[in-house]
Amino acid sequence: MNSLFSPENLPPPPGIPIPATIAGSAAAPTPILIPKLEPLDEWLNTQQPQEPNFSNGSLDLNLLCDETPEDPTTNNLYTEFNRISHLFHTAFSSGLQSDAVSDPFSQNSAVPDPSALHHRQPNGTAVPDPDSRAIVPVPEEDGPSSSAAVATATTPRRRCKELVRVTDLGGAEHLHFRDVVRRTRMVYDSLRVLATVEDERRVDARRARSDLRASAVMRNCGLWLNRDKRIVGAIPGVCIGDVFLYRMELCVVGLHGQPQAGIDYLPASMSSNGEPIATSVIVSGGYEDDVDEGDVIIYSGHGGQDKHSRQVFHQKLEGGNLAMERSMYYGIEVRVIRGVRYDGTSSASGKVYVYDGLYRILECWFDVGKSGFGVYKYKLCRIDGQSKMGSAMMREALMLRKDPLCFKPMCCMSLDISNGKESVPVRLFNDIDRNYDPLRFEYLVKTNFPQFVFHQSGRGTGCECVDGCVEGCFCAMKNGGEFSYNQSGILLRGKPLIFECGPFCNCPPHCRNRVTQKGLKYRLEVFRSRETGWGVRSLDLIQAGAFICEYTGVFLTREQAQLLTMNGDSLIYPNRFTDRWAEWGDLSPIDSNYVRPSYPAIPPLDFAMDVSRMRNVACYMSHSSAPNVLVQFVLYDHNNLMFPHLMLFAMENIPPMRELSLDYGVADEWTGKLSICS
Repeated sequence: MNSLFSPENLPPPPGIPIPATIAGSAAAPTPILIPKLEPLDEWLNTQQPQEPNFSNGSLDLNLLCDETPEDPTTNNLYTEFNRISHLFHTAFSSGLQSDAVSDPFSQNSAVPDPSALHHRQPNGTAVPDPDSRAIVPVPEEDGPSSSAAVATATTPRRRCKELVRVTDLGGAEHLHFRDVVRRTRMVYDSLRVLATVEDERRVDARRARSDLRASAVMRNCGLWLNRDKRIVGAIPGVCIGDVFLYRMELCVVGLHGQPQAGIDYLPASMSSNGEPIATSVIVSGGYEDDVDEGDVIIYSGHGGQDKHSRQVFHQKLEGGNLAMERSMYYGIEVRVIRGVRYDGTSSASGKVYVYDGLYRILECWFDVGKSGFGVYKYKLCRIDGQSKMGSAMMREALMLRKDPLCFKPMCCMSLDISNGKESVPVRLFNDIDRNYDPLRFEYLVKTNFPQFVFHQSGRGTGCECVDGCVEGCFCAMKNGGEFSYNQSGILLRGKPLIFECGPFCNCPPHCRNRVTQKGLKYRLEVFRSRETGWGVRSLDLIQAGAFICEYTGVFLTREQAQLLTMNGDSLIYPNRFTDRWAEWGDLSPIDSNYVRPSYPAIPPLDFAMDVSRMRNVACYMSHSSAPNVLVQFVLYDHNNLMFPHLMLFAMENIPPMRELSLDYGVADEWTGKLSICS
C-alpha cells in the first residue's frame, strides 16, 4: 500500500481554455452544481425525488423506505424470515443508531489503516465526517484508549483522508480478498432475496426496495468493505468482468461510493493536499455528450442540469469536474464501471453494472455541448495489460446468442450436444485442439432412478393447491413451514434437502415450488480450456441463487460402484460434494441468532452415479475450492430420502463467458484425484 500524497505544497492546477463562443457570450446565470446522475437508474423514484443525504457521512435510510415497520411476528410459518425481517425494520426505523458488529471478513486485511478514522475536536470526541462517501470498516486494532474503541464499535466508521494504492499482492492475498468480496456479496444477495419474500407477503402495493434494505442492514452491521481506506486503482478482491445488479452493491464492496452520482471522488476537504481526486466513474451511455468506444471514452462532467437532467447552464470546474482534472494532472488512474442494458434482470432500471478495469485521464477541455451550454469533457484511455473488458465479453455473448456461428465458426463442434433434449441448446466449442470427446457420450437430461427407489418410498401424498402453492399448504409444511424459493424462482436459503411438488400434487406446472423440474433455461456452452481441460460457461448472465441444471448420471448401488471402479469408469459420489449449500443464505455475520438449517434432514447417501457413458453438461464443470455453483439436494418425483436429485444453483452473479465451477470435495482414495472426468 503506497501513499499517493503528502501534506507538502503541490503546484496549482493549470488553467483550461474556454472556447471563445462561450467566453465572449453574455453572462450566463449561476450554474446549479449537482452530481452527475445516471439517467433511468433504479435509484430514481417518483415517490422520493430527493437524493439520499450524505452530509453527515452516512446514508439517510429514512429516504430509502417510506413504509411503516410491521410486527415481525405476524406469520408463524416464517420464523427465520421474521427474525431477518426484524433486522430490516430496525435498520430503517432507527437509521444508523443501531449497534454495529465487527467485520468478520476483514480481520486479516493486508491494507492497514494509514491514519485515524475520525476527525476529533479538541476534547477528543469524534465528529461526523462531512464528506464520507462509500463504504466498511476493518476491525480497529487495540489501542491505548478503550473509550475510543467503544465509540467506534457502535457508530459507522468514516473514511480516512489519505489516498492509498494496493500493490504487490501475492497469490495468497489475492485469494483472501477474493473470498472476502465473495462472502460479502453472498450476504448481500441473501438479504436482498429474503427482502423480496417480505414484499411478496404484503397485501398492499407499497413495496420497499430490496437492494436498499439489504445494503442498509449490512451498513448498520459494519459489513461495507473498504470504508476505512480511500483506494485508488484496483479494489482487492474485485475482478475485471464482475457484474453487479444494483448500484448499492457497488457501494457495499467499495468499488464506487456514490449511490447515484457518476463520479466518485475524494473531496478537497478530506484531501491531505487540499485538492479533490477522482477514484471511479460510471459510464452508462445515457448522456448526449458522452462517447464510449471501449478502450477510449469521452466522458462529460457534471453540473448545470435541471431536475429533468437537461443541460441549462454552463458547467464549472469544481466538485467532481475538478477532481477529474486533478486526477489527470497527477496521473492517477480511475476505475471504470459500465452500466449495460440487460433483459431479464431483477433491477428496476433493467441495467447491470460491469467493472471494466482502470483508465487514465489523458485530456480535459471545456467545449460547447449538444445542448449549447459549456460542458467539461475528459478523454479516458484504458491501461494496457489488463484482462478483457467484461462489457466486451457481454457483447460477444449477445452476438453468440443471436448467431452461434458468428465467432470462429470452424471451432464450433456442435450447436447442441443435447440433440434437442434440453429446452435450450448446449453448444460445444473448441479453439485449442481437435478433441471431440463430449460428442461420444449419450446426453442424459435427468437422473433416472431404478424402480426399487420408488417402491421403497411408497406412494406419495401431495398438496391440494389449485393455482400454485400457498403458505401453509402440505408441501410448505414438508419443507419446515417455508417455501424454498421466491416467486422468481431464486433459492432463498440452502438446506440439507428441499421437497418440491411432485406428480401427486394438484398444483400446475408453473407452481413456485417446481423450480428445478422446469429444466435448463440458460444457454450453456462446453468449451476447451488450457487450464481445466473441458469447462462450462454460460452465454447468459446467471443471477445469484438461480437454478442452473441437474447433475445427472446413471444410478449405481454401492456394490455396482465398487465393480465399475475396478474397471476405471468415471463415478460421481454425491456424498462427497461439500455442503456449500449452507453458505447460501448464511446470515450469521449479521444475526447472532442465526441457526444453520437442519430440516428436512437427510441420511448418509449410499449411491454413486456413473458418467462414463451417459452424462449431461454439468459433468464438464471444473473443480474449485472457491466455486460459484453449489449442489442442492432436491426430491420431487419420489419420497425416498436416500436418493435425491443433485441440483445446481449459482452462488453469485455469474457473468456471461465466465467458467462455472463446483467443489467436488474429497479426492478418490485410490487415484488421489477428484472423482470426475477430466
